[in-house]
Amino acid sequence: MLEIKNIYKTFNAGTVNEKKALKDLSLTLNDGDFVTVIGGNGAGKSTMLNSVAGVYSVDSGSILIDGVDVTELPEYKRAKYIGRVFQDPMMGTAATMQIEENMALAARRGKPRTLRSGITKEERAEYKKQLAILDLGLEDRLTSKVGLLSGGQRQALTLLMATLQKPKLLLLDEHTAALDPKTAQKVLDATDRIVEQNKLTTLMITHNMRDAIAHGNRLIMMYDGHIVVDVSGEEKKNLTVEQLLALFSKASGSDEADDKLLLS
Repeated sequence: MLEIKNIYKTFNAGTVNEKKALKDLSLTLNDGDFVTVIGGNGAGKSTMLNSVAGVYSVDSGSILIDGVDVTELPEYKRAKYIGRVFQDPMMGTAATMQIEENMALAARRGKPRTLRSGITKEERAEYKKQLAILDLGLEDRLTSKVGLLSGGQRQALTLLMATLQKPKLLLLDEHTAALDPKTAQKVLDATDRIVEQNKLTTLMITHNMRDAIAHGNRLIMMYDGHIVVDVSGEEKKNLTVEQLLALFSKASGSDEADDKLLLS
């Protein structure tokens, strides 16, 4: 479903601030894979995600989504293949609009526009059914303004909106990092349910090693623009944080894990 082939990305090339963010990076995700991505600051995690989404153009290499070469496509043309949830809970929703209006925008994305106004009874019933998956009581608040919701509720709603049209690829960029631990766990539980129910191919960046181990069927760790650890199946399920740190040290040749990684 996703093929990243030998991509390179350098920022500020030829200057004193030159940073080689991705170095000959290759990664293949099969249909339905849920891959957690972990690594220290500057490892290249967000650069990889932004390169896949089309925010950054790569210097060389290629990116294919479901067999379609999107390497040269701008971000807005890749949007039909991708659902994305950002770290900031305020980014994915329109605060002054109602919950059902936000969902209608997401559900009708890319479809022909008509002069018909409003939300039908059938659409409203479907939105209630989808919101019930989140287990946050939002199905009873369809006409509430999104700006009145908590950060966790907004992030869960953003996740739901990003997956309403079952994208080829779901990108989660530390989507629980700005939430308190209890709310973060609720959003992660909702993520698991939505990904499983829709069999979505997913890339989830996290700084939390326990979350990286607990969620998904495969874990990759990045260091200095490369993938240095790639585990899946039973090996991933049986991992401990200590073993993951040992794998990181062995693969990176460094005993120094990033502070943010350790503190998580």
